[in-house]
Amino acid sequence: MIAFFEALWQSIFEPGTTPQLIIATHVSFIALFCTLIWLIYATKGNIHFCILLAIAFTLWIIVIWFIRELENVKLKSNEELGIPKELSEKGKDSTKKKESVVESKTAKSATTSARPKSTNNTTRSRKA
Repeated sequence: MIAFFEALWQSIFEPGTTPQLIIATHVSFIALFCTLIWLIYATKGNIHFCILLAIAFTLWIIVIWFIRELENVKLKSNEELGIPKELSEKGKDSTKKKESVVESKTAKSATTSARPKSTNNTTRSRKA
């Protein structure tokens, strides 16, 4: 059982679908259906829960269709898409540069907000 959850966790970081992810999806939907069916029974056929059950069932069918479409399409690597390796590495570097620019702007705004504001010591008298 632990091996299943470890494989499920690793599947998050892999492109495409894995058997563990598909099993977890189906188990989640079955638990949702059981809950909604019980709520329909407990509320003596509340229309809101009936509609939610129909929406959940439609969503499950769409998810199954999408998973099958992902299995039919072969995922391509950057080289197969025609992106040279240098450009894909360059994209990673530009992301790091953007992060450093954002960090420097944040640090700059923090130092300017910490600086005390100058006050004008001259006061004007008001005429009543």
